[in-house]
Amino acid sequence: MDRKTGLEGFIEELESAEGHDGLQSAIEALCRRYGVSHMVYHWVSGTGEQYGCGTYSDVWVARYLEQGYLRVDPVIAGCLQRFHPVDWKRLDWSGKSARTFQKDAIEHGVGNQGYSIPIRGPNGQFALFTVSHSCSDAEWAEFTERNRRDLILVAHYFNKKALELQPGRAPEPAQPLSPREVEAMTLLAVGYSRAQAAETLSISEHTLRVYIESARFKLGAMNTTHAVARALSRGLIVV
Repeated sequence: MDRKTGLEGFIEELESAEGHDGLQSAIEALCRRYGVSHMVYHWVSGTGEQYGCGTYSDVWVARYLEQGYLRVDPVIAGCLQRFHPVDWKRLDWSGKSARTFQKDAIEHGVGNQGYSIPIRGPNGQFALFTVSHSCSDAEWAEFTERNRRDLILVAHYFNKKALELQPGRAPEPAQPLSPREVEAMTLLAVGYSRAQAAETLSISEHTLRVYIESARFKLGAMNTTHAVARALSRGLIVV
């Protein structure tokens, strides 16, 4: 899938989404664009309120709840302990309950491969954006390598939109980025390497790093990719 077309198409879908039904339509369209079996977004507020949307079958969702799989799901346990995206193969599936859960999930069409992005928001909010599919390890490695950055951005865009729908939520205060910080983050957002960005701006990579770290601090981001996602989602940069 063409990166720019796919990402721009998703943003358009999301910007026009109205309510939870709009988010459901957006995630279904996104799943089709990336050609994967499933995409799911699930968040829990600081007060325990939950919301989810995605493409898992109603049968699997009911099965998951009936069997109490939330208690044994390695994806949930693993992502609660991490800040970075997680390939399911890197999680601990060695326990009997985890293997039983995995077998059941595959039989219900979830897929043998998965990639989950944990997101931590304001006031204790926690969310997961997950992509799953059925394919070989090599095919999945190629897919995640090619689309990893886009999926992280998509996850944060999706989370921002979902939070906007949360009743009574106050908007997050945003610190403005300097013109140089905007230029640096924009070049990274469109896919430039640090070396290419520094050359384009006619500065050293060290100076570029200073701008990036300053922007990351202002945005409260965990890393550069997270900073780009936040800058995009808050409208501080546009690509």
